[in-house]
Amino acid sequence: MPDSAYDCVVIGSGPGGYVGAIRAAQLGMKTAVVEQDDKVGGRCLNYACIPAKAVLRSADVLSEVREAGEFGIAVSDPKVDYQALSRRREKVISTLTGGVATLFAKNGIETVSGRGALQGNGTVNVGDQRLQAKTIVLATGSVKRPIPGTAFGGRMIGTEEAWALEQLPRSMAVVGAGASGAEIASAYARLGTEVMLFEALERVLPTEDADISKVAERGLKRQGIAIHTATSVEQVEPGESSVKFRHGDEESEVEWFVIATGRAPDTDGLGLEAAGVRAADSRMIEVDGAQRTSAAGIYAIGDLVHGPALAHKASDEGVIAVEDAAGMRTHPIEYQDIPRATFCAPNVASFGLTEDQAREQGHEIVVGKVQYGAVGAGTVYGDRGGLVKIVGESRYGELLGGHIVGSRATELIQELVNVRVLEGGYPEVARIIHGHPTLSEAIMEAARAADGWLIHG
Repeated sequence: MPDSAYDCVVIGSGPGGYVGAIRAAQLGMKTAVVEQDDKVGGRCLNYACIPAKAVLRSADVLSEVREAGEFGIAVSDPKVDYQALSRRREKVISTLTGGVATLFAKNGIETVSGRGALQGNGTVNVGDQRLQAKTIVLATGSVKRPIPGTAFGGRMIGTEEAWALEQLPRSMAVVGAGASGAEIASAYARLGTEVMLFEALERVLPTEDADISKVAERGLKRQGIAIHTATSVEQVEPGESSVKFRHGDEESEVEWFVIATGRAPDTDGLGLEAAGVRAADSRMIEVDGAQRTSAAGIYAIGDLVHGPALAHKASDEGVIAVEDAAGMRTHPIEYQDIPRATFCAPNVASFGLTEDQAREQGHEIVVGKVQYGAVGAGTVYGDRGGLVKIVGESRYGELLGGHIVGSRATELIQELVNVRVLEGGYPEVARIIHGHPTLSEAIMEAARAADGWLIHG
């Protein structure tokens, strides 16, 4: 006999798991969340997304103070109090994880501490406890993975450890110039760390549109980051207080060596085979559009399944999974419509197809590009170099992709996503009245450029 019976058991309390659990409780399901950490919120809230943004925000404030003279404000040279910065980071984390715990209590969700393992027939073992559930949602997220020839430990760290360093590093190498690597490099370089950023592909942020990557790279270089693209890191030799390595014909030594080249689904010990849950060679769990796995009553979401490894994607999948379990009608996620956000300086945000992808897929395209400096707000707020780029389909005016680099890009992208989801196109964006002077006017002007009648530019 099980120790406890539930309508829904969610394994993992990250953004996918906790949102799915709350939605399940709202739908009248008796719900429990299994979490092996001593805090709810998963890796995102405790070790990754949230601490990253807290440190990046401190770096943003420092940059603004340093640039205050350009706005007629005289200030003394600012100093970084890294211990105070770290205390604020921890306060941000505890506030948000405490909020999740409060939501669990409000919705009558039980938390079971330990590592959950599937046993088949709706059973989940957590240590000596045995839970029975009609619906099980797998939401264990992902784990760091090293690059070939390396292993984590000591001065060799992943992104989670990078955001939790106890002292401000003197020097750091970041391997991988995707979103996570660019954020780490941008934050620590502005705080005063000597940073080297490596990318095996031809450009930083290689999955972004090429025009956007170019602007972002210029911004990162202005922060003093030594960027090495099309460069592999080899012969990595960790020591007690530093790490030596080779790149090309050079040898370098840094205090910390950060690997930010990707993650793998966290499925070890989850008991997929025992429960009849199929996974691909990549360890990704196979699901349909309602997040159902090959085993009846078991769903999988987030970094365990196909699609971008993004917290907001996982949250939506959690809602879809439990709504399907409750017998509601759901719709598969259109991954192309999910906004992507990178919080380095300058911000980078996008959705949909890049220009190259649109051409490769055979679309007849139009492109609208406008710099922030073309609208009043770019000059007023001190960011003339930002760029908005719209990729559209020429015949029907469809928005195929939106790409922004510059101040508030991570907020601005949502307008283009919303227009696409509501089945509008760039001609509609071009004729929507935008407030003046705002950076959002650059989106309007980029849409006008795509539609053939750019005013400011």
